[in-house]
Amino acid sequence: MSKTQSQGQGKAAVHGPSLLAALAIMLGGTLYPPLLSTTSGRADHTLVLLACWAMSAGFVRGVGFMPRLPVLRMTLSGWACLLALALFVLLRGVL
Repeated sequence: MSKTQSQGQGKAAVHGPSLLAALAIMLGGTLYPPLLSTTSGRADHTLVLLACWAMSAGFVRGVGFMPRLPVLRMTLSGWACLLALALFVLLRGVL
């Protein structure tokens, strides 16, 4: 038995909302690239950063992986995915 199993840390379950958010961001950026660009057609690096952070956090948490380091656990959590998406929407002015 490994050290983590003996300490009572089991496998994390799949988190559907985070996984769906990551898949939606992936498909949205692929099918409609202007979502991540400025009105002049150039890449908006802040929006791309937020979208990539939300997508990464969504996939990591969505498949059930929980990092051991607290900093990584925080930055790749479902809440981080939601925060990055909220900032994206706020900066993009979608709503």
